[in-house]
Amino acid sequence: MFLEKLKSEGLAHLSYMIGDGMEAVVIDPRRDIQCYLDIAAREGVRITRIFETHRNEDYVIGSVELAERTGASIHHGHALDFGYGEDVREGDTFECGALRLRVLETPGHTPESISLVLTDSNQGETPVGVFTGDALFVGDVGRTDLLPGREREMAEALHASLFDKLLPLGDQTLLYPAHGAGSVCGENMADREFSTLGHERAHNPMLQITDREAFVKCKLGEQHYVPPYFKQMEHLNQCGAPLLHHLPRPLPLSADDVAKRQEAGACVVDLRSAEAFAGAHIPGSLALPLDLLPAYAGYLLDYDTDLLLVAENVGAVEDAIARLVRMDYTRIAGYLKGGLGAWETSGRRFGHVDAINADDLDARLQSGDAPLLLDVRKHTEFKAKRLRGATHVFLGHLPDRLDTLARDRRVVTFCGSGKRAIVAASLLKRDGFDDVANAFGSMAACEAIGCATLETADNA
Repeated sequence: MFLEKLKSEGLAHLSYMIGDGMEAVVIDPRRDIQCYLDIAAREGVRITRIFETHRNEDYVIGSVELAERTGASIHHGHALDFGYGEDVREGDTFECGALRLRVLETPGHTPESISLVLTDSNQGETPVGVFTGDALFVGDVGRTDLLPGREREMAEALHASLFDKLLPLGDQTLLYPAHGAGSVCGENMADREFSTLGHERAHNPMLQITDREAFVKCKLGEQHYVPPYFKQMEHLNQCGAPLLHHLPRPLPLSADDVAKRQEAGACVVDLRSAEAFAGAHIPGSLALPLDLLPAYAGYLLDYDTDLLLVAENVGAVEDAIARLVRMDYTRIAGYLKGGLGAWETSGRRFGHVDAINADDLDARLQSGDAPLLLDVRKHTEFKAKRLRGATHVFLGHLPDRLDTLARDRRVVTFCGSGKRAIVAASLLKRDGFDDVANAFGSMAACEAIGCATLETADNA
């Protein structure tokens, strides 16, 4: 027997493959499916079934792609009309050697959400683990705000799913959620990706709210962001995503090629670090450091625009392609061969972003000549602590708020560490803001040196 967890970095998506004997099943596969085929070859098994715990919103599920390659059947909850696969219902059981998966209908995150209870027939019917999709995470539970007008209904359903179906499986049951920390599908997930139902029962903050009405009130009070790309994911994951067969293979491009394509309307996406982008970049390019790409591409990139990538090396380009394809960004037209050095040696002009230290920023904010401090963190971060006088615009909403910002003042972009701030700075520079600086270190640096302008929710 084997069980493997596969993590898609950035999206913090967790998929699973379990097998015994000659068979294996995959739960919530990602779109780039080669990893599952490699495991099947290594273990000498055939993938016979694919399970989807729900219609995912934050990535393109790879079920259709994997089924086409393996002949496996696809199974998902019956409460949504999918354009592919087979419906399952409460109590349906599937065998994989001595392993058994039993379906629990666990609506709340979405109406069709299911969980899969894992047992080992060699050791009776006591659950070994449960694959909970987006119903229950390590340290949190699923969001219930994705169906406008039905938030209360979904919160009530999730409470029943958690307390009447999942927790009764027993404290010994291992927890296998579909996401880890950093996912947009939850706010307070633990960094740890392993737990048991018993541990969650004792320590998960949301599971301490056993009263249904109190639980519902808490869920209704949450404020989650809904990236615009969710609609694209929901459509593809309900109808079935087009087959890829392989990841895109973008062309290596010269500096002249990149310049011509950018002038024709392509978007240059710079994957390098915040510090590298600040030092030198292609004018008009968008800074999206590789580790931020999955979190903010869905807000800032257009599906109808060709993408040109700038990276430190080809490996980073390949990594970015996989992350983009998982979100259905397939119009990747090429990458700058030789990285930014090729642009610089071509004699073309390059841009830069000024940097400001935390102590200098703090002093300026206390003076009568303060810059416009633009804080682009999430609202929960800003509410908890901020610098006095800061203007808050969530990074994902910044493109629609640029016209509300004064262009006759220096703008200092600010976040938790300076990474998100460099993305904001690139958006401002691209839109014609001339005097832009990035607060490197941002909140982390301000806390480290004890900025006098630092405010918290308690003393604001």
